[in-house]
Amino acid sequence: MYYNDETVVFLNGEFLKAKDAVAGVYNQTMHYGNGVFEGIRSYDTPDGIRIFKAKEHYDRLHYSAKKMHIELPYTSEELEKMTYQVLEKNDLKDAYIRPLVYLGENMSLTPTNEVHVLIAAWSWGKYLGDNMLNVMLSSYQRPNPKSCHVQAKVVGHYTNSILATTEAKAKGFDEALLTDMNGNIAEGPGANFFFEKNGKLTTAPLGNILSGITRATVFELAKVLNIEVEERFFKPEEILTADAAFFCGTAAEVIGIKKFNNYEFPMKWEDSNSQLIQRAYKRRVSTNEYINVYL
Repeated sequence: MYYNDETVVFLNGEFLKAKDAVAGVYNQTMHYGNGVFEGIRSYDTPDGIRIFKAKEHYDRLHYSAKKMHIELPYTSEELEKMTYQVLEKNDLKDAYIRPLVYLGENMSLTPTNEVHVLIAAWSWGKYLGDNMLNVMLSSYQRPNPKSCHVQAKVVGHYTNSILATTEAKAKGFDEALLTDMNGNIAEGPGANFFFEKNGKLTTAPLGNILSGITRATVFELAKVLNIEVEERFFKPEEILTADAAFFCGTAAEVIGIKKFNNYEFPMKWEDSNSQLIQRAYKRRVSTNEYINVYL
């Protein structure tokens, strides 16, 4: 699914076949989860292939690495240039891009100076599909922000996401929605969450969630569309009075939610401001992102 015999990746300063890329079995990332990554998308636009918000993604990769005491050996600009080369070498246009920073051999719980950088890309549809979702409140919570850097995109953090999604699917749902340590709604396993009430969008504030780049784009689009957005804490019960809701993230893009804990949102999706955001996002990423034409 992710590669074949001809797929090329960037690894540690060179381009090589994915089948020939190797990692040491004693690397600290595999044993202890100390590594950082990004999820990025490129789009085939009228102006050519464009990586959406590459700088923001690679700046966040640097932020994550710094928080985990990892010395990233490339600038954001260098990483962006190498990513375009990966796309070109694999003849990819609409693609999902996975930069991964993993560490060298180290069985102690201390940072290591051996840092490896991988950039891979493949054709991948929307992570959560195109259909409206049936979502459940997870029994798992997001990590306490005093236990780790929750706004860093760290490899080990995603065991929490795997548990939440696996639980949801085992119970017949499409995806999960998690709370923070205080029982407030936080986010999904791999996407930020918004609900709509009387035309206004509400989402959790930063502090207990990943600072999503798609989330920030929703704020930008809402401003252009004159849609009010509020950041605040709220309990799961408040969602049961909402008109509509959606997840957003690079892999998922913007995807509507049909039900939460079997509560069906009453507003028709096509009548909601949430759907306007979805359409605007699709328009933005499929055209030159600097053109302020959204609908």
